[in-house]
Amino acid sequence: MLISNAEVTGKLSDIRLRDGVITALANALEGDDGEYVYDANGCALLPGLHDHHIHLNASAAALNSVRCGPPYVEDQTALIAALSAADGDEWIRGIGYHASVAGEIDRGWLDVHGADRPIRIQHRGGRMWIFNSKAMKLLDIDIPDDGRLIDGDAVLRSALGGRRPDLKPLIQKLLSLGITGVTEVTPGNDRADLAHYLHAAQPLNLCVMGGTDLSGLKSQQADHIGPLKIHNHDHDLPSLDHLTRVIADAHAHNRAVAIHCVTRAELMLSLAAIEEAQPHPGDRIEHAAIADDVAISWMNKLGLTVVTQPHFVTEREAAYIRDIEPDDLDHLWPLKSLKDAGLKLAAGSDAPFGDLSPWAAMASAAKRPRQLGAGEAVSPDAALALYTKPWNNAGGKPRQITIGAPADLCLIDRTWLEAGKDLKSVNVKATWVGGELVYETNSSTKPHSSAV
Repeated sequence: MLISNAEVTGKLSDIRLRDGVITALANALEGDDGEYVYDANGCALLPGLHDHHIHLNASAAALNSVRCGPPYVEDQTALIAALSAADGDEWIRGIGYHASVAGEIDRGWLDVHGADRPIRIQHRGGRMWIFNSKAMKLLDIDIPDDGRLIDGDAVLRSALGGRRPDLKPLIQKLLSLGITGVTEVTPGNDRADLAHYLHAAQPLNLCVMGGTDLSGLKSQQADHIGPLKIHNHDHDLPSLDHLTRVIADAHAHNRAVAIHCVTRAELMLSLAAIEEAQPHPGDRIEHAAIADDVAISWMNKLGLTVVTQPHFVTEREAAYIRDIEPDDLDHLWPLKSLKDAGLKLAAGSDAPFGDLSPWAAMASAAKRPRQLGAGEAVSPDAALALYTKPWNNAGGKPRQITIGAPADLCLIDRTWLEAGKDLKSVNVKATWVGGELVYETNSSTKPHSSAV
């Protein structure tokens, strides 16, 4: 395929794609007979985007779920209306609830204010489900009387039949956003999950984190295995010795670690354990939601990669201002400070706990809320770079459109200069994975003919 009239790094170029790579890049390429030509009409062609932190099954299920928290639902009245308006007459599955909406809701609250249907709502943090009485009667599992189940995903999935959601609608949505690859980060992923994702998430480039079951796998699937995912909890942190042993064991299997760190305590413990175990290439800190200068310097000294979510300061602005200690607001979701310190950086959506759109996240990275570290904003180019790291190396250099590079690309609906003025409004016109056109808003391809 030949992509013609595309803006590449500020200049109009034609780009030929063959055998999954870019084979030619010039300003006036002739199309071969029968070669399909896509006219980019002067719009910017970019490396395909990679979401470096996403939960695929949960995100797929969220497409058919009721939004129950900010920024979609801000108060009790809006939540009641959202539950009442849910389609269908069976289960209502809600996501993204936060106590700022209606307090610490429980079974009693749902019985009074929810629809007359079985309801389960997931808290924004992802660890807790809240059920009404009808739902509890249908499920043969041990749920506390208040209907609030913590860390019960495995038993809940089993009680609901163990069915995995259809990933096709989610994959199509990701492709429409210019996303050509994802990193699946659910801690419990095992070899069966890996096989499922590799089949169901095509054609995306795929990296899968998970537990120790993925360590030592020797097959073609092994190329897609990411770091050991470690998800500690601030209220029940492991000892330094225990965490150090877990990290050292992963390293002994030639596997990096990726540690969930959204509080200061989680981050400092993780850094101490990585230092004790000795860093391994590819070790990652997920989120680094609160990181002061000391933590940033320590992460840089250890050579770690930070995978952040720049959109959270926008999506959760009101709750952060209300709930976060004033002294921590200046260190909340740092970005420019990490970049200026020389840390390796990438970004991901954390969907379904954050919005899927990388364009909304880039917009937030380039223009932060005034009260949440406006000085931590970065340039549009730096925001884009968070999403153009290699699919299997979040700490690598941003990918470029060059001869010999993989033909994973996205075409947006404007020049890059115009895009930088309003990143959130950018639309993707076409996406290529491995040189194959996998998404387009309208047909702009035609076979080239030299006949007069």
